Amino acid sequence: MKAREFDRKFDRGEDITAELDMANARRPGADQRRVNVDFPVWMIDSLDREARRLGVTRQSIIKVWIAERLERKAS
Repeated sequence: MKAREFDRKFDRGEDITAELDMANARRPGADQRRVNVDFPVWMIDSLDREARRLGVTRQSIIKVWIAERLERKAS
């Protein structure tokens, strides 16, 4: 299908999912890289308590809190 036809279908609100290759779809900026950070024990204990309270993992709460801080700084 040509891009113009794809755009027309999309603009008309038609279902275009059959035209997409979802197996190779990627979200821009979502590539990950592993980093190691050393935290004092008291900080890990506090993170774990808060993570349990919210029902999420320690890693999740760290990611969310860092993302919130970076978003505030960018504003």
